[in-house]
Amino acid sequence: MDYSNILQELNNASLFDLYRLNSAIDQQLTDPKRLRLVKNQLKVGQPVTYFDSSENRLIDAVVVELKRTKALVKNHHNGQLWNIPYYFINLDDVDTDIHAASKQKLSKSTVKVGDQVCFKDRKGNELFGEITKLNPKTAGVLVGQVKWRVAYGLLMPVIDGELGFKGNVLEVQPNCINPGLI
Repeated sequence: MDYSNILQELNNASLFDLYRLNSAIDQQLTDPKRLRLVKNQLKVGQPVTYFDSSENRLIDAVVVELKRTKALVKNHHNGQLWNIPYYFINLDDVDTDIHAASKQKLSKSTVKVGDQVCFKDRKGNELFGEITKLNPKTAGVLVGQVKWRVAYGLLMPVIDGELGFKGNVLEVQPNCINPGLI
C-alpha cells in the first residue's frame, strides 16, 4: 500500500468521512478470522517487527508468549516486555515509511524517532540533530547535548552523503582560487 497517497486523500476527507473509515477499520482489526491468521503464523522465540505509533517506526522484538488477541514481545533495543495487539506486527515486511512530496513540508506522519533532521534557529543558524520524541505539533530534536522542540514544518530531512564513499570529492588547486569570489 502506498501510505503517502492514502494520507493525501485523507487530508481532503471530512471529519465524518474519517470517523466512518475509522469505524470500518476497527471492525477489520478486531475480526477473529484475521487475528487467528496472524496468530497461526507466529511462534514463541520468533523475531518480529512491530509498528510503534508513538515513535512512528518499526521496532525489532522477539515473541515471548502468544495470547488470545495479543502477543507478549521483548524489544531488542531496551529489553522491555510489551503486550501488543496482533495487528501491530509487521509479518509481511511492509515498508511503513511515508514520504513527503518534494515540495511538501515534513509532518508528524512523515518523520520517525531516530531520523536525522536540520532546522534553523531564531538567529538563522542551521542546526543538525536527531529526532527523539514526536509531540502533536512539535518534534523533540537532540542537537549535541541540547534538546529542542521544533515545529514539523521547520524541519528538513538530512540525507547522509558519506555512505560508503572513502575518497576525496574535490581536490582544490591553490592557483585555481579566484580571490574576488571569496
